[in-house]
Amino acid sequence: MRAARLIKMVLLLQSRPSMTAAELASELEVSERTITRDAQALSEAGVPVYADRGRAGGYRLIGGYRTRLTGLARGEAEALFLSGVPGALREMGLEDAASAARLKVSAALLPSLRDAPRTAAQRFHLDAPNWWSEPKTPELLPAVADAVWDDRRVTARYRKGAAEVERELEPYGLVLKAGVWYLCARVAEPGAFRVYRVDRFTTVTPSADRFSRDEAFELPAFWEEQAERFARSILRAEVVVRLSPEGARRLPYVLADRGSATQALERAGAADEDGWVRVTVAVESEEVARTQLLSLGPEVEVLAPAGLRALFAADARRLAALYGT
Repeated sequence: MRAARLIKMVLLLQSRPSMTAAELASELEVSERTITRDAQALSEAGVPVYADRGRAGGYRLIGGYRTRLTGLARGEAEALFLSGVPGALREMGLEDAASAARLKVSAALLPSLRDAPRTAAQRFHLDAPNWWSEPKTPELLPAVADAVWDDRRVTARYRKGAAEVERELEPYGLVLKAGVWYLCARVAEPGAFRVYRVDRFTTVTPSADRFSRDEAFELPAFWEEQAERFARSILRAEVVVRLSPEGARRLPYVLADRGSATQALERAGAADEDGWVRVTVAVESEEVARTQLLSLGPEVEVLAPAGLRALFAADARRLAALYGT
């Protein structure tokens, strides 16, 4: 633990002209007294750490000292490619590896480029979860992530409805979608690829065996195909509506599947003399369509199915009763 901290301290000093004891203590999450002891230990080990006294003082390396400890370990290099997703790194237990990798890269950069990580972080940030949601980190996510990194088979129990099923899985990849973690894995029998929500795993037991990856498998392409298939599978009903120009503009923003709204508008016929268009929209169910389309208010008229039109008529009568004179 201390050896790793000492290495990190050297890398920090190598990447910056000077750092105060308070700054080092904050970065390394220790006390300033510990920083003083660590600096002394480094000096005794031959690392030229120099302490400037006074209010503007701090620690620095002298004589152009450069450590040779900047080679990236495999785990650090892999974590570095995920460093733009800090929340995901924390949840998978990779934050320390990514931090070490970033320090090593910073230490290897020319002095004129050492502010690149800071300037990039000032300009770009990824916030994956949806608005108004409080995503919880699945308890078993670190274990699943370890198995993914290590190409290690797992025996997993998974909640499926009211029951639990057990599967022998080859975990190929993790996907973070709108704050929810999914595992893309190949089932040992019958050998097909499936997608599992990580928060529905109740147990994950790693095997001593590793699996051989199918080199033809591409996680982004597989996920895109599965996402499209899922979106199509839940659109089991159709509704026919008339939309005002304002309703047509807002339709993609009120339906959960923006793609189905866009397709419906593209297939719409010519507008009538009032500027309204008739469209047929694929929806999850009539009840879901009712909830979503009601937000359009008087900018939409439901034409079919008859049951949904009757519900809209009843809602309109209730609104009129509430707001009528």
